[in-house]
Amino acid sequence: MIELPIRRLRPEAQVPTRAYAGDAGIDLAACERIELAPGERALVSTGLAVAIPMGYAGYVQPRSGLATKHGISIVNTPGLVDSGYRGELLVNLLNTDPREPFVVEPGMRIAQLVVLAVPEVEPVEVDELPDSERGDRGFGSSA
Repeated sequence: MIELPIRRLRPEAQVPTRAYAGDAGIDLAACERIELAPGERALVSTGLAVAIPMGYAGYVQPRSGLATKHGISIVNTPGLVDSGYRGELLVNLLNTDPREPFVVEPGMRIAQLVVLAVPEVEPVEVDELPDSERGDRGFGSSA
């Protein structure tokens, strides 16, 4: 288990929690009211900052219930939070519903944060890459 330091930037911000023991993500809640028209996107404040430990990264993911019931997703899913970032966690919500607006209320769980270990990678330029079964076959190559 690793500790995740969390700082409230606004008094009404909610410290993230897990819905169930063993869940991979912790729920992020909105800290403001925003109405998203059909097809509209907006940065939604969580009122929180975190200190992701070195060797880890945070991934802001959509909540499946909001996606299924209301068509709410995240534009840049997953949103990447690097270990050195100390600013506010903002969630770039998108209303994909073609007809219905969606209202985000303060305290509403809008996303989840998953923290995963990330190895440090050193790019090395080479003349050729090692062979693989797939090779350079692109999208749909296994269909």
